[in-house]
Amino acid sequence: MAASAAEDFAKAGSVPEEALTAIDLAVRESVANAVKHGNRLDADKNVEITLSIAESVFEIRVRDFGIGFNVEAIPDPTDPANLLNATGRGILFMRSFMDEVEWLRHPEGGTVVRMAKNL
Repeated sequence: MAASAAEDFAKAGSVPEEALTAIDLAVRESVANAVKHGNRLDADKNVEITLSIAESVFEIRVRDFGIGFNVEAIPDPTDPANLLNATGRGILFMRSFMDEVEWLRHPEGGTVVRMAKNL
């Protein structure tokens, strides 16, 4: 649902077709991380998604309302010891597909993942 809404917003904003797949994957991965790692699968906690286009940059902000996680503590999925792991590549994908990715603490709680794609 979130990825579909992001795609509709991007198309309405004349985002080039070649950027749509990157945006779709980044939204899917960041929302999955917010639900699983940020909100710890707590069904009472929401995930907030903000989309914007300004000055040839498509920006996505995904906020969880949980305690979050330390992105630096995530194991490197390209390390030989992790190559056969079934999970753990979402952040790598987000960083690969988007031009900017950063994690910010929200002043009212939770974590915000801010991602930008230059158009």
